[in-house]
Amino acid sequence: MPNSFGKVFIVGAGPGDPGLITVKGLQSIREADVILYDRLAPLELLDEAPDYVELIDVGKAPKQHRRSQDEINALLVEKALEGKTVVRLKGGDPFIFGRGGEECLALRQAGIEYEVIPGISSAIAVPAYAGIPVTQRGVTTAFAVVAGHVGTADSDIDWNAISKIGTIVFLMGVEHLAEIVESLIANGRSNTTPIAIIEKGTTAEQKIIIGTLNTIVQKSNEVRPPAVVIVGEVVNLHAELNWFIPNEIEVA
Repeated sequence: MPNSFGKVFIVGAGPGDPGLITVKGLQSIREADVILYDRLAPLELLDEAPDYVELIDVGKAPKQHRRSQDEINALLVEKALEGKTVVRLKGGDPFIFGRGGEECLALRQAGIEYEVIPGISSAIAVPAYAGIPVTQRGVTTAFAVVAGHVGTADSDIDWNAISKIGTIVFLMGVEHLAEIVESLIANGRSNTTPIAIIEKGTTAEQKIIIGTLNTIVQKSNEVRPPAVVIVGEVVNLHAELNWFIPNEIEVA
């Protein structure tokens, strides 16, 4: 017999601009009984939820976590067992450094039905809002997305291999920028390689810093997370293709 449990939707909210939520993601928010949301999910999207919705802030700031991942997993299971429709709202895409896979495993082990609604990743969207295509004919046909937590226990970065890829996008790498630059140069990347740091990309507070591997650390003293780091010759296209004039976007 079918159980009477609720269902959990693991939803990618996109990179910051609330207008970049998918149609399916927005629909899930509008039908939710409970929403567990991250600090990087656009808070404007919560206005789309029903009046009766239960909102739970489970945001994680660097070195200052409100709830552990185990606690979040347990909350998802608990609310679903109450028969509720639960949305786990995450910045970007839930399966790109978003721990969505861990949450799905916890739900599966508890016998809870779930659905994954992908989101637009900041790895692609943030460079696009700065006029930087991650691939470009005649420049590079390859790009890599890398977690910027250099030297942590779960880091398995092969710097020799990564350094040879045309475009490298680092997420969560601001605090380790000096180590990233040093590792790239030590593994053969020219110190004149263009690099961009985009803080609060796709939002009205977007800030862009352009430099080279040789100069970027000195230029980036005031940059704060969330920020995306892009390395490669495609960064040179920013000067011609930068199209975004920050403005407020309302969710329809």
